[in-house]
Amino acid sequence: MNGFVLINKPFGATSFKVTGAVKRKTGEKRCGHAGTLDPIATGVLPVMIGRATRLIDLIDDNKKAYKAEIVFGLTTDTLDCEGEVLTDQPVNVTEEQIRSALKDFEGEITQIPPMYSALSKDGVKLYKLARKGVEVERKPRKVTVFSIKLLSFDGVDTAEIEVVCSKGTYIRTIIDDLGMKLKCGAFMSKLKRTYGSGFSLDECISLQDFLESDIKDTVIPADKAVMSFPAIFVTQKQAVRFQNGNELDLKRLRIIEKASYYRVYLGKKFLGLGEIKNDSLKPKCVF
Repeated sequence: MNGFVLINKPFGATSFKVTGAVKRKTGEKRCGHAGTLDPIATGVLPVMIGRATRLIDLIDDNKKAYKAEIVFGLTTDTLDCEGEVLTDQPVNVTEEQIRSALKDFEGEITQIPPMYSALSKDGVKLYKLARKGVEVERKPRKVTVFSIKLLSFDGVDTAEIEVVCSKGTYIRTIIDDLGMKLKCGAFMSKLKRTYGSGFSLDECISLQDFLESDIKDTVIPADKAVMSFPAIFVTQKQAVRFQNGNELDLKRLRIIEKASYYRVYLGKKFLGLGEIKNDSLKPKCVF
């Protein structure tokens, strides 16, 4: 089986656990997820199945959207609700102050990744070091926040924001920085990914519903994960060459749009992805 399923990841489950459940349901040994979500996060989680796992690194994942709940007045070592409380301060902020402060996080910003993250230092995950009480220097990195807005504020200490951002943006860090800016501290209490890997939350199925479904009705064809790349249609002879790992002469192909990769089809059958190199279309991923 080659394809993928869009799971609305449940609260508390790791992305790895969700992938394992999909693997057992489909009976396919090769399964992998795109765009890791922390256990407390919910929302869009594509799980690739079979040969479609080869597409994980090629999925357009440059834009993501989240809804996050903020609790003001407290900070934690993980920057979210799972951590140990570090500070407890009085909250005296207004809705207008929050909206004004959020404007400073739009555009290209610099973040220092949190210690409790899946990034690695000398081959060791940062969160593993953090659990041992070890803190290491992390290099600041630039990310882009396309938009950030306040959705609600209870007038006391809880708010909800919506963020559209580039890959690699830590919403927890934005919230922690926001709390410092407002001089009261803050942590992230909830996080939901509403858009990622080119798919929205309303296209997803709950893990439970997937496990109870007929997989023929829920597994999506592999090529739907890479629709951002243009399509090329080949002849039967070219299809055989391509699937055998051989390059195709560009002069014999009808290419309208320039791109880094192309979806290759024989009629309606998806053959894989091709990459242009030295005036040839070289197989990148063959199905």
